Amino acid sequence: MNTAGFSQELLDNLTTNILPYWMEKMTDPRGGFYGRRDGEGSLYEDAPKGAILNARILWTFSSAYRTLGTPGYLDAATRARDYIMEHFIDHEYGGTFWSVGADGLPEDTKKQFYAIGFMIYGLAEYFRATGDEESIAKALELFYCIETHSRDREKDGYLEAATRDWQPIADMRLSDKDANASKTMNTHLHIIEGYTNLLRALKERIPGHKAIADVEEATRYLLRIFLDRIENPQTHHLTLFFNDDWEKLDDSESYGHDIEASWLLLETAQVIGDDSLTAETLDHTLRIAEAGLQGRCWDGSMVYERHLPSGHYDNDKHWWVQAENVIGQLYLARFHNRPAALEAARQSWDYITANLVDPEGEWYWSRRSPSGEINRKDDKAGFWKCPYHNSRMCLEGMHILSEL
Repeated sequence: MNTAGFSQELLDNLTTNILPYWMEKMTDPRGGFYGRRDGEGSLYEDAPKGAILNARILWTFSSAYRTLGTPGYLDAATRARDYIMEHFIDHEYGGTFWSVGADGLPEDTKKQFYAIGFMIYGLAEYFRATGDEESIAKALELFYCIETHSRDREKDGYLEAATRDWQPIADMRLSDKDANASKTMNTHLHIIEGYTNLLRALKERIPGHKAIADVEEATRYLLRIFLDRIENPQTHHLTLFFNDDWEKLDDSESYGHDIEASWLLLETAQVIGDDSLTAETLDHTLRIAEAGLQGRCWDGSMVYERHLPSGHYDNDKHWWVQAENVIGQLYLARFHNRPAALEAARQSWDYITANLVDPEGEWYWSRRSPSGEINRKDDKAGFWKCPYHNSRMCLEGMHILSEL
């Protein structure tokens, strides 16, 4: 395979399709970025601005600048960082708001630990790219917020959400599609993602920092939660929802999350740098990846999920699942001695370029099944449609391909 050509295609998509869309069509002259464009491309100037969207924009442009050095990417990252610092940080109680209005005033003030994990992810990446001390200090402050208010030191794991002042909250869901569970795979996955990047940033730039021991302990602890509790020991799919006592509340299989976790968890072990733990994680993540690939189709695409015990499949081809499908297979090729996975990643990328990349910029939300039509009902850019999964696929893919 021509890995250099593959890598160049990823770079071209990142720099001519994804990032320009956010810089040209989503930059809000009032500050930060707009909250929404719908699937037809119509702009909603007064839409609320979500913490997830803004944290992911911060990570995306910080990582792009760190990798490519393009000044405009630094400008976009700084724009996101400044808006987060001014509007999303709760300067009274700590943590970050779930959303603010188009005017920047707090709207939904609950503390969703998933969102705080993403803020750590983005701020740590901005620090990696720039050395900005205020950003790493804020990332560490948010880390200790999660450790103080979310970590369940009696029954293990991390709780989902709290009120603005860190009290118990009745509705802990990330969205209407989720179960109202107190502990979820998704929140644990994106907290460990943020912690891993924070640990890496500290080790890279401030190797003697006193917080490294705390961050590494929490990151190791989270990795053990995945290997010992969240991975189903029979099927190797990740269980999605649990109660306080780790009793599972759902048997669905989320193929995109399986394949995403298969490489994120291995990355975590590599950043921790413990050879024994890395070897153990290699075994687990191979099984998790193989479970996720049960959702891969003959054309290289991956279906969304399977609902059990009904056995019903959601066969839509969501943009983020396809992006994680590519990275997961590149990791199989690079770290699990699966050379055929490189060709599979190429096929999956070909599916994306033929079916999900919008020539006018960014990617469509999904292709509908069984019709194959473009999904224009869901947003082109919005609370959950961010430049993160696809940009990360390009950046991580380029990195892995350079090593193959």
